[in-house]
Amino acid sequence: MAKPLMAKATAVWLVDNTTISFKQIADFVGMHELEVQGIADGDVAQGVKGFDPIANNQLTQEEIDSAQASPMYRLKLKFNAAAAGEEKRRGPRYTPLSKRQDRPNSILWLVKFHPELSDGQIAKLVGTTKPTIQSIRERTHWNISNMQPIDPVALGLCKQSELDSIVQKAAAKKAAEGGVMSDDERRKLVSTEQSLGMEAEPKIPTAIEGLETFTLGDAPVEKEAPLPDADSFFNLPAGGADDEDEDEDSRF
Repeated sequence: MAKPLMAKATAVWLVDNTTISFKQIADFVGMHELEVQGIADGDVAQGVKGFDPIANNQLTQEEIDSAQASPMYRLKLKFNAAAAGEEKRRGPRYTPLSKRQDRPNSILWLVKFHPELSDGQIAKLVGTTKPTIQSIRERTHWNISNMQPIDPVALGLCKQSELDSIVQKAAAKKAAEGGVMSDDERRKLVSTEQSLGMEAEPKIPTAIEGLETFTLGDAPVEKEAPLPDADSFFNLPAGGADDEDEDEDSRF
């Protein structure tokens, strides 16, 4: 709830000029009830001049009359002067100076692992400009050789909920346009906690053992016979050495 300007001075004025309860005044100005009672007793805010909330457009007389008529009524601030002139900020998010050097690494991570995100979405997420994103996409950035992809959440440039939300929006837009998502892209759409708890996907084997034949067109092709064991070449038949001795004797 918004609080009035010069809260203690406003409380002094309300204590001196109205019959509103201490609890109502405390709730309106953001003070403790006992502190408001101390103002009435003269123990608190001595020498503080009262600040008229009606003259300063923070309360109406009707609000004060309603509060005096009902002890349960809560005063409502008419105009929040502290918020005057504030407008919704547009453009890229502000990034502290200490973290600006990490932005290119986070952009490289987003471009690599979430190509479905547009330049505008990335710019809004980490607080950068579209030309910078484009130079990293095209690998023409002046420091591209020294850059490494780093998760922007780990760098503190955005929250995990913000990253998940913007990825979900990009996925919904892609689905509406009729785009087909790969398994890897679907896996990226889950949150970090869900992704860590998922089992690894089975991979298709590059070779299947145990098949003796395979089909090439309509004609089966036999699998080549396995090569003999190398040890068999050194296991000579029994009696082989005696036969060689007889051959040598027959020469003489």
